[in-house]
Formats: sequence, C-alpha cells, structure tokens
Amino acid sequence: MPYIKIHQEKAQDKARLVALCPFKSIELINDTLSINAGCRMCRICIKKAGDIFEYVEEDLPVVEKEKWRGIAVVAEITEGSVHPVTFELIGKARELAAKVNYPVYCLMIGSGIRDKAEAILEYGADEVFVYDMPELQYFRIEPYTAVLEDFIKKVHPSSVLVGGTSTGRSLAPRTAARFRTGLTADCTCLDISENTDLDQIRPAYGGNIMAHINTPRHRPQFATVRYKIFPIPPKTEPKGKVTVETIAPEKLKSAIDILEMKEKVREVGIEEAEVLVVAGRGIKKQEDLAMLQELADLLNGRLASTRALVEAGWTDPKQQIGLSGRTVKPKLIITCGVSGAIQFVAGMNGSEHIVSINTDEKAPIFKVAHVGIVGDLYKIVPELIEKIKAKEN
Repeated sequence: MPYIKIHQEKAQDKARLVALCPFKSIELINDTLSINAGCRMCRICIKKAGDIFEYVEEDLPVVEKEKWRGIAVVAEITEGSVHPVTFELIGKARELAAKVNYPVYCLMIGSGIRDKAEAILEYGADEVFVYDMPELQYFRIEPYTAVLEDFIKKVHPSSVLVGGTSTGRSLAPRTAARFRTGLTADCTCLDISENTDLDQIRPAYGGNIMAHINTPRHRPQFATVRYKIFPIPPKTEPKGKVTVETIAPEKLKSAIDILEMKEKVREVGIEEAEVLVVAGRGIKKQEDLAMLQELADLLNGRLASTRALVEAGWTDPKQQIGLSGRTVKPKLIITCGVSGAIQFVAGMNGSEHIVSINTDEKAPIFKVAHVGIVGDLYKIVPELIEKIKAKEN
C-alpha cells in the first residue's frame, strides 16, 4: 500500500509542519514527526512541503488473470428450495460471461440437495458443483467458508457472485478475506471489461453518488447483490453438467453446535408482494396511513413506505423501500407523496408499472414513473378507492 514518508533530517519548523494537515494526521512525538491512522492520503502536506513529505508507492501485486476463468454463483438453499436470488445471479452471470467467453459455474452447499441441481441447469449454468454432506445440513459459517474456499481453489473462477441475504453477507466477506481479495457489497449494477475486470457499481455516500469499484490486481473478484435487483432469466434446455465434490470432514468442524431447530413463522415481506402502495412525506399524519392501507387491501397488495416515515415511527422498518430498506419489483407500485430520492428509486425502479401521485410536477419520481398524476393524494386516493369499490359491486 502507498504511504507518506517523512524526511526527518529536513524538518525544521516542526510546529508549522504539524499544522499543515487539516485532519490532524501529522503528530510530533518526542521531537519526531509521524503520520497517524487518520491520514486521508490527500497529499496536502506534499503540496506544501514536498521536500519533507514524500509519497511512496510500494510494488503492486500482479495477478495472472489467465489462470482465473469463469463466473461462479453461490446458490442459496432455503427450506429445501433454491432461493430465487440464485436464478437472478445466474442470469446476470450468463450476460457477463458472454462478453468474455467464460463459462458459468454454480456452487451448491448443503445436505440432500443433489436433486436441486437440475433446476439450476435450466437457467443456464454450464456446470453445477454440489457439496452434499450431512455436516452441511445447516448453515454454519466455518464449514460453509471452507467449502467455498475449496471450490475456488479447485475451479479458479475469475468472479464470484453471492446473494445479498443474511447468509451471503456472512459467507462472502469471510471467504474474500481468506483470498485477500476485494468484495463489493450490495451492487446494483455489474459489468465486465475485456480484461475480465468486474465493474461493480453500488451507491455510496447515502446514495448521492454511484461508485464504480474494480479489483484489477487480485482474483477472484467478489460481489454481493440483493434479491430483486436483476430479473430471473427464462428457462432453457439444460446443457450443463453436475459435478459432485467432496471435502475432508475435518475441514467442516465448527465451534457452533446446533442442538435444536425451531421453525420461525414465515412473514411475507413487501419483496414478495405483486402490488404495493407506498406512503411518502406527503402524508400529513400517521392516521392517514389507514387510507393508503385501504387502497392496498382493495388491490390485494401491501402498504410500504419511505425512510422518512420509518424514522418518524409511523411505519415498520420492514415496510421501507430503498437502499437502506428493501428492494422490490412488484407488478404494480403506487407511490403517494413520494418525492423520488435516488435512494428510494434504486429500491423500486425495476417495478413493472409505476404510478406516482405528487403535487410537485418537478418531483424526481416522475422521471421513473410510467403514469404520473400531479395532484393532491388526499383527493386522488379516496376517488380511486370509491371507483374500485364501485367496480367490485
């Protein structure tokens, strides 16, 4: 990594030199200048005292990219079924692989899962690697990491895509650390260059900018992607193959012992809803949410909200749409009083039909809406409710 070297023998007015850094990263300890961990590498000290401070860049690592080939997707098995995020990632992997003539691999980890491999082949995987062992029946981070590490060492995929679920968010960073490589979390867009570097795009600084992240000097490249970001590809005639792998049982040891499993009552989240009615800042008081809930009920949908209403305590965090909430892709979404901040739009712009109601005709939400209604939601929503009721009668 680069660092700033201090030529102590040239330092005269040390108090002046300490004051050069606006982040207070230059310290004077026992009459010796040093750079602390707060350094931002802004190089202001070099610009103002280049004879004393020197930017030094160490030899950068070089990776033989030709030895790493293919795009791998880590399948997630939930309650005996393949999680849909797996199919979404395979579809994106196929798209990326076509640009660099790569195969698409899929890794399955679990117990009694061999029969699920055929379903994955239908979505375009070239080869499915199955680690089917009793020790892998339940997710435990140590054995699952050992399996993913074993798979990568055997296959050498250039990129590894993992679902941004609770399981994936535990597994991906731990494995990436073992390979001392990069990981970009919660990507909203993925692309690949001719030199096989993965272009990982994600919102940063609260969604105010879109960061483009690359890992040019290390392999494999890791990325996690939330559910519902990419579309599920259509099924095709399976052309791939299934490879059953094994790993030494001693590598599957864990400090966690599962004594009992109790099934949690499954809640259907807003991610699964086909119709959503979303409340935004345009809602004047909490009691008015009942009006939007009635509209959602009439449409057999769910009520959702923006971050502002969650922070106000009016709605549950599980109802929040956006980068810090849930990503949704319903058939119909009706936003009521939602301005359309980029953080919110990133969580719902994949919806099939977007209807937006807002008094501000210049609201950003209208840029993504398929149908925009400029008006007062307190007049429009009751009229919608009445018309739906009249049609039902």
